[in-house]
Amino acid sequence: MLFAIRMDVNLPVDMDPTVKADTLLREKAYSQELQRSGEWLNIWRCVGEYSNLSIFDVEDNERLHNILWNLPLFPYMRIDVTPLATHPSAIAAPAPG
Repeated sequence: MLFAIRMDVNLPVDMDPTVKADTLLREKAYSQELQRSGEWLNIWRCVGEYSNLSIFDVEDNERLHNILWNLPLFPYMRIDVTPLATHPSAIAAPAPG
């Protein structure tokens, strides 16, 4: 199943720098592991914002829920999830999922 996910990050301004650095390192490692597995297909920055737009290809809603809840930055995120389906006017081959 394909999903478009927008993640807006809002770290506390008074967050301990050591905790922040550790959280960001764990977030990067976790996201790259999911990219290598093929579940996190794409990730793009939203220009001028601490946000990203990502495409996930996962087995089901429960798997996506588990992935998102395990993001180290999850407590500091606003997340919007949009399920995707192939558009009948698309000329490209259908996306995975």
